[in-house]
Amino acid sequence: MFKAFLIKYGEIGIKGKNRHLFEDALVHQIKYALKPVDGEFLITKEQGRIYIETLSDYDYEETMESLQRVFGIVGICPVVQVEDEGFEKLAADVIDYINKRYPDKKKTFKVNARRARKNYPMTSMELNAALGEKIIDAFPEMTVDVHNPDIMLNIEIRKQINIYSEIIPGPGGMPVGTNGKGMLLLSGGIDSPVAGYMVAKRGVKIDAVYFHAPPYTSERAKQKVVDLAKIVARYTGPIHLKVVNFTDIQLYIYEKCPHDELTIIMRRYMMKIAEHFAKETGSLGLITGESIGQVASQTMHSLAATNEVCTMPVYRPLIGFDKQEIIEVSEKIGTYETSILPFEDCCTIFVAKHPVTKPNVNIIKRSETKLAEKIDEMMKEAIETAETIVVEGEL
Repeated sequence: MFKAFLIKYGEIGIKGKNRHLFEDALVHQIKYALKPVDGEFLITKEQGRIYIETLSDYDYEETMESLQRVFGIVGICPVVQVEDEGFEKLAADVIDYINKRYPDKKKTFKVNARRARKNYPMTSMELNAALGEKIIDAFPEMTVDVHNPDIMLNIEIRKQINIYSEIIPGPGGMPVGTNGKGMLLLSGGIDSPVAGYMVAKRGVKIDAVYFHAPPYTSERAKQKVVDLAKIVARYTGPIHLKVVNFTDIQLYIYEKCPHDELTIIMRRYMMKIAEHFAKETGSLGLITGESIGQVASQTMHSLAATNEVCTMPVYRPLIGFDKQEIIEVSEKIGTYETSILPFEDCCTIFVAKHPVTKPNVNIIKRSETKLAEKIDEMMKEAIETAETIVVEGEL
């Protein structure tokens, strides 16, 4: 029935003279999202509206599912577009729309007409009344309810006339790429994929780095992270994932440093390596899934000790979330089931039995002097041997 979709956006509408840049970015993301969907689509902009016209047979469910993952969209309206051939033809088109869309006519309705084209011979109020009368004549079992109708029938008078009665929620946010790029420290856990999703929702393009520790972590653990990146990439677009072999660095830290400081020191070197790749690829900050107090390495003292090695901002979108709130988002975006698969990452393998919860930066630095002989060379090798995987989102 539907050969077009009207796309509604939110924050983009208040961007003033820069609005067209955000609209163009949104069109680009829509094209990317629809690329794997069967069918041919034409995407156009017109007077503060974005339209998707279907040029061939297409899969409605796949199309809707794909559009619901495009940041910047607040509503998706399956729309019937008709030419302006006078009021009687419009009334016939509206009656045909209701007849096909709602087999059960025992419903309440309200007509909500809007004229973007002010030269239309009837006012919005006149259209509401006249179309309402035509609908009741055609379907006597339907009744008007202006406060809480079953059907909100929207009629938009533009170059063409749009008829629609359903607004399917989109994810909101800002189009990916309109707010720079960030480097996500991605693990196989629940938190970091959610952090990447949330920052991307604010328009940030995401790349990622994963720290692998073979043979202590398996190839299946690495594949789990790639699978998580694929799910996140459904929303963000392609992710360039750096896979860093961290085994030698971890073992060296384990050998030389106090065991209650292991997690903090390892985390500091992860941040240094992640920042190297961030600067190399033009990222403007690091992104982590940390939440205050969730584990010993995420107390305020520990986060301060981790931050101390970074020269660029570290964004922590989950900082005030509790675990259940994070789980709820992970379930919504589809990462939870993959995150809980029983494949350990390098952080959990080398965790101390009694980690320090209030690390002193000066003491941590003193412990790190024990690594001076080899650590720079090890970091250089880890960076040079990192594998790059370009991860595309999948339907």
